[in-house]
Amino acid sequence: MSKINPVKVIAITSGKGGAGKSNLSVNLGIALAQAGRRVAILDADMGLANVDILLGIYPKFNLSHVLTGEKTLSEIIQEGPFGLKVIPGASGIQKMAELSVTEQAAMIHAFSELDQDLDVLIVDTAAGISAGVVNFTRACQEIIVVVCDEPTSLTDAYAFIKLLNRDYKLSNFHVITNMVKTVQQGQALFQKLTKVTDHYLDVTLRYIGAVPHDPNLGKAVQKQSPVVVSFPDSKATVAIKEIAGKINSWPVKAQTGSFIEFFVEKMIRFDSQKDVA
Repeated sequence: MSKINPVKVIAITSGKGGAGKSNLSVNLGIALAQAGRRVAILDADMGLANVDILLGIYPKFNLSHVLTGEKTLSEIIQEGPFGLKVIPGASGIQKMAELSVTEQAAMIHAFSELDQDLDVLIVDTAAGISAGVVNFTRACQEIIVVVCDEPTSLTDAYAFIKLLNRDYKLSNFHVITNMVKTVQQGQALFQKLTKVTDHYLDVTLRYIGAVPHDPNLGKAVQKQSPVVVSFPDSKATVAIKEIAGKINSWPVKAQTGSFIEFFVEKMIRFDSQKDVA
């Protein structure tokens, strides 16, 4: 029997749009790949997927073609810089409860094949607190919440953390502050969030860093090339690599079987329960 490769499965979410979540997902994925990790990104924003756009790749096939049996997972995976793998999502795929038993089995089997080739799977969720976002997030081992210096960003991040804590008993979250003017501003944003969560919720928030506002980020998006590749010496790149180093040091949680397989099984089970409004 082949040895199960331990894989970190990390959700990157924000509670709202505009916080730069997908851009961070892509750049953190590449930074981890540059550090020697084998990384894949699952674009779980099924309605407005944009990971492929940020990387300048245009997939012809996605997860829907895996479910129909037209393609295998390895055939739809796109290759990004430094060996980063991208798994294109498909509109409506979050409705796991609507899949047939055969389709569910095909999805689980397809993802279990990734185990031997991966160290990290990043799940880039959609914005908001829809059932699909909640179920993707709940199924992951680690949750990173991205916030920026906007009142709605903090409010929506708090609402998402509150939902996951009160309804699903999740209590550990990591936080990245994005597009901040200074390191101090990033820390102040985190403190604003923890002041509220400490008062009202039973959760632990761990601050893993701030990414500064950097004009090179916008230039990289225009070039459809990640900032860590296009501008390796930029302030944003330095910050992103520092955060990636912290993520790289996280221990892999003990798992008797394939966590990616369990990850997909969880999504199916959670959605089948229809316990999210």
